[in-house]
Amino acid sequence: MVGPFIADDRRGVRIAVVGDGGTGKTTLIDAMASESFPDSVPPVIPPTRFPHNLYPDSVPLTVIDTPSSLANQGTLIEELKRADAVVLTYACDEAVSFERVSTYWLPELRKLEVKAPVIVVGCKLDLRNENQLVSLESLTTPIMQQFTEIVTCIECSAATLYQVPEVFYFAQKAVLHPVDPLFDYKRHALTDLCVRALRRIFVLCDHDMDGALNDEELNEFQVRCFNAPLQPSEIAKVKTIVQQKVPEGVNSIGLTFPGFVFVHNMFLKKGRTETLWSVLRKFGYDNDLKLRDDFLPVPSKQASDQSVELTSEAVEFLNGIFRLFDMDKDRALRPAEVDKLFDTAPKSPWNDAPYKDAAEKTDMGYISLNGFLSQWALMTLLDPTRSLANLIYIGYNGNPAAALHITRRRSIDRKKQTTIRNVFQCYVFGSKHSGKSALLYSLLGSHGFHLYILNLSSILGLRVILFDCLPNFFC
Repeated sequence: MVGPFIADDRRGVRIAVVGDGGTGKTTLIDAMASESFPDSVPPVIPPTRFPHNLYPDSVPLTVIDTPSSLANQGTLIEELKRADAVVLTYACDEAVSFERVSTYWLPELRKLEVKAPVIVVGCKLDLRNENQLVSLESLTTPIMQQFTEIVTCIECSAATLYQVPEVFYFAQKAVLHPVDPLFDYKRHALTDLCVRALRRIFVLCDHDMDGALNDEELNEFQVRCFNAPLQPSEIAKVKTIVQQKVPEGVNSIGLTFPGFVFVHNMFLKKGRTETLWSVLRKFGYDNDLKLRDDFLPVPSKQASDQSVELTSEAVEFLNGIFRLFDMDKDRALRPAEVDKLFDTAPKSPWNDAPYKDAAEKTDMGYISLNGFLSQWALMTLLDPTRSLANLIYIGYNGNPAAALHITRRRSIDRKKQTTIRNVFQCYVFGSKHSGKSALLYSLLGSHGFHLYILNLSSILGLRVILFDCLPNFFC
């Protein structure tokens, strides 16, 4: 499962090169630009820009040389704040400069709250004493464990040009294909957000909903993400590898979800972050593993007396989803069933205010169909972007632009003395202890926050949202 890289939509990557004086910062940049070893270099060179076709991601690169002297600390700090990635250099022939990486530079970057990924680079590899050879892994593992902002450690030589291009390739890659959102270093496993995103992708690709990707579905996934089909022998090889490592990852039908996760984790452990990001970005994810804005065409209100509602198409989808996740067919969703519903979302949107305990529930405390639809109506009213995103997370596969619509202005409704709205807002005012909350409790049937939904669909075919307002507070 490999193919062309898909970077995010950045117009360029800015890399700051820092380190002690004499470690080879400027020479490294100059050698990269000229593809030769310079006879001499000034203390600091101007920003160096590399073309977009330098690396496979086709994103232009700007490399910033920084001063090492204390007199220019202001410039250094400013460049660090602007950097997308930091290349931190030490000299391979000077043990003290390597020690300074962990005793001064990395703590200083944290002190300055630099959030950019760090590439630790050993320069002057050609000058290191061959009698003092130490593996790079044994040398850098302790500091990588202590400073998780380090994504890669590499050694190079500007004199021989050995691994000079790789330095800036890894720096750019750390920005375009970041590891942190994907991998939890403490657990040595994929992050929960990454697993949830992969589960949504797996479900979308499992067209027959049998819990496994057959060969046809695997090929469709491969073509969608990498524009190239897999040969039958390649599919068989993938299955064999998965079955050897994760027996439950393959069944008689094809690749199961544990196997799907294993394949992507395997690429990640091999340093192929771009492969996993290619998949995620094809399915609309940004670097925070949330759907990108261009996947969420939310209609805009033109006036304050308009509101956003679900379309009949979206409501029909939600009715079907409710029936699908009502495993025990009791016409209500238990907490475990709601959690399973949002397994393909970054998190359940209903665990926090104002949605928690805000809708109609059964005597057992389970959410009814009316309560379920009311929750979505509330979320669409208050946060239409979040509502649309979660519709897509749980499997809405229609045109996103057809899921929400803007209501007619309330002023026009009043003039015409008619409305096509399905959701109405009602604000309940009154002095303290006048019984506002008690009234709403009696209508809703449960206690909650100062925001409640009353579903009157069985009476009027409408949905009413009641806002419990605090005294002297205009909702």
